[in-house]
Amino acid sequence: MKKKLSEYLKRGKAVARPLAVTIKRVNEIVRGWINYFRIGKMKQFVKELGEWLRHKIRVIVMKQWKRPKTIYRNLSYLNWKHKNRFSNKEIFKAANSRLGWYKRSGMNVVNFIISKDLLENRIKDGAGLLNPLSYYLVKVGI
Repeated sequence: MKKKLSEYLKRGKAVARPLAVTIKRVNEIVRGWINYFRIGKMKQFVKELGEWLRHKIRVIVMKQWKRPKTIYRNLSYLNWKHKNRFSNKEIFKAANSRLGWYKRSGMNVVNFIISKDLLENRIKDGAGLLNPLSYYLVKVGI
């Protein structure tokens, strides 16, 4: 499953699609896989999968914003809107970092501003990212 998701979430392909379409397809893949294998004990794997998925989605979001100016503007707006209390200097460092996309999206500033809650609930077009762990626990009956 992770191989299938990796193929679907490759930066070059995923950035070209709208984020809502990408998230809906990822949710379909995860739901199908969990429904098929739910009798196995895989709580830890599903937890790690959720963390990895959120990280990949953050990479795609930042890559879609493209330029440091746009990344700074959008991160500042989300910081202000959700009251995360990061300084403009910290956001500027994350936006203008020379690290790669994957490492840049792993920075604390980006992780807190584009949070788990934001990815699951507040994406336009009604496409929130599925939390694999909670879905698994509901299906197993825990």
